[in-house]
Amino acid sequence: MTPDDMFGLASMAALPGWAILILAPRRWPLLNAVPALLIPLALAGLYTGLILTHFSASGGGFGTIAQVRQLFTSDPALVAGSVHYLAFDLMIGALIAARLDHLGVNRLLQAPILISTFMFGPVGLLLALLTEATLRLPLPLLQRT
Repeated sequence: MTPDDMFGLASMAALPGWAILILAPRRWPLLNAVPALLIPLALAGLYTGLILTHFSASGGGFGTIAQVRQLFTSDPALVAGSVHYLAFDLMIGALIAARLDHLGVNRLLQAPILISTFMFGPVGLLLALLTEATLRLPLPLLQRT
């Protein structure tokens, strides 16, 4: 399988997880396990295989920006980097969804946060944490005087 094939497969594997988080009911624990565990586990397996077979051959590393640049000149290492983001962002998205559900945040309000997490990981996390913090403020601080 080529790096392009692996990249496409990993990207397509993550999409159902995001669709479940954004669109599907969360009252079914087995369905919730798909984006929270099953897809990230499969992506973690692909990532591990890529790292074990290609990391040392790339000649790069994480010590300097030059080493990171060198690392990602290798297509398999670049795919591994992408898979890393796909797996972690999906797991974080599942955690965000569960936490916001627990606070009673409407699914329509969760959707832009989850889409932001999918597209720009830390931006979605920031939005989720700010939303959660706002909802946890003592009520008098939220009322107008």
